[in-house]
Amino acid sequence: MRRILVTGGAGFIGSAVVRHILSSTQDRVLVLDKLSYAGNLASLDPVADNPRFTFKKVDICDRAALDAEVAAFQPQLIMHLAAESHVDRSIDGPLAFVETNIVGTYMMLESARHYWASLPAPEKSAFIFHHISTDEVFGDLENDTDFFTETTPYAPSSPYSATKASSDHLVRAWYRTYGLPVIVTNCSNNYGPYHFPEKLIPLMIINALAGKPLPVYGDGGQIRDWLYVDDHARALYQVVTTGKAGETYNIGGHNERRNIDVIETLCALLEELAPQKPRGLLYYRDLITRVTDRPGHDRRYAIDAGKIERELGWRPQETFESGMRKTVSWFIHNPAWWQGVLDGSYRGERLGLSL
Repeated sequence: MRRILVTGGAGFIGSAVVRHILSSTQDRVLVLDKLSYAGNLASLDPVADNPRFTFKKVDICDRAALDAEVAAFQPQLIMHLAAESHVDRSIDGPLAFVETNIVGTYMMLESARHYWASLPAPEKSAFIFHHISTDEVFGDLENDTDFFTETTPYAPSSPYSATKASSDHLVRAWYRTYGLPVIVTNCSNNYGPYHFPEKLIPLMIINALAGKPLPVYGDGGQIRDWLYVDDHARALYQVVTTGKAGETYNIGGHNERRNIDVIETLCALLEELAPQKPRGLLYYRDLITRVTDRPGHDRRYAIDAGKIERELGWRPQETFESGMRKTVSWFIHNPAWWQGVLDGSYRGERLGLSL
């Protein structure tokens, strides 16, 4: 039985990791989350009564609170997922991204380093600080045949990706300078249940069910590699428990799609799974609306996930089609979760236009 500390565990990917660990292992989990607008305790309802689960409301920028929780829990593994993560929101307000993604990661690294240094030799050698990052740190792929690898140079395009790139560099510096055993993972676009509604897939599903426009940025030709969140959760647990300190692993879904094709797929699934449309709507695809493109919008991301398959034996289980079907079905059958989000800090408005 391991003791695993998960930061940002009330967020989309973090909560999937926590649900996976508690349903598939005998490990104990401590979640630290400040419950910002995207943090939602309802995403942890399936494990809330598990005796191996503990939640503490903590801001990762609060070093004293971090030190106290780490000392009390004595983690063997730390999975650092707490981050501001939406590109459009980072354009409107980059300071919050600097504070959480850079300063917060620094605080986590220092708290982990001082705790790790105090451990006896056997525990010290087994400790891992796992930093979860994004493929957006690599910037734009120049052609349709390239893929991001673990050695692709960084070229972030947005305030969000720049702060994540900065945090990646900090993590690797703490490994090189202080010897803190770290692992970095960079993932492609996640989707699935409990996804915050400002992101593309959940926003399109919720808007369609309400008969609202489905905004497509520019020509909709931007290409992303889509990774089902439960596949990502399995990969992250595999990495933190079997990965090698000092290594980086790319995690991708092997599912490249244009944004417009993603939306067309959603519309087709909704025709099948939610045929009772809002009044006056003939087809869900009629809601597709072209809007001004996002500033600095990267054209294509694609992950080469060969290393994690070769070295750790992980592959995604869901295809794009099976994962999208599960996602659409979940949002149709769980309106209380996303309506609760929409009743709070986010109303489905477009962000990222304040230049």
